[in-house]
Amino acid sequence: MVEIVCGEKGKGKTKIMLQKANEAVQSAEGSVVYIDKNSKHMYELNNDIRLVDISEYPITNFDGILGFVCGLLSGNHDIETVYMDSFLTISAIEKDTLVDAIGKLQKLNDEVKFVISISLGENEMPNELRDNIVAAC
Repeated sequence: MVEIVCGEKGKGKTKIMLQKANEAVQSAEGSVVYIDKNSKHMYELNNDIRLVDISEYPITNFDGILGFVCGLLSGNHDIETVYMDSFLTISAIEKDTLVDAIGKLQKLNDEVKFVISISLGENEMPNELRDNIVAAC
């Protein structure tokens, strides 16, 4: 399952993502992972959440992100939720390839929930993804 937090830049998506992650870890039976473009929000996350600063790895496109996530999931079968902040930035994709990218994430593992933030207004989101929106800023 892929849930989307969308909104224009600077409208509070990261705040929502951090809040959702901190709430999720309270009732999680497995691991929670938060992937971000830097470690700026390290102190805002619960210590039980694994923060991954993706800038520490040589990943430059969506295939790299997909491979990275596959490696995380294959190395830890207890991961139940993966948060990816600034999804368009860290995966270097454009709006026209977003539906395909989300489809690939959904196929990875039925037991893992992905929560991603996308810097697009709700009205800019592709129609195929509107049901995935859980918060719009």
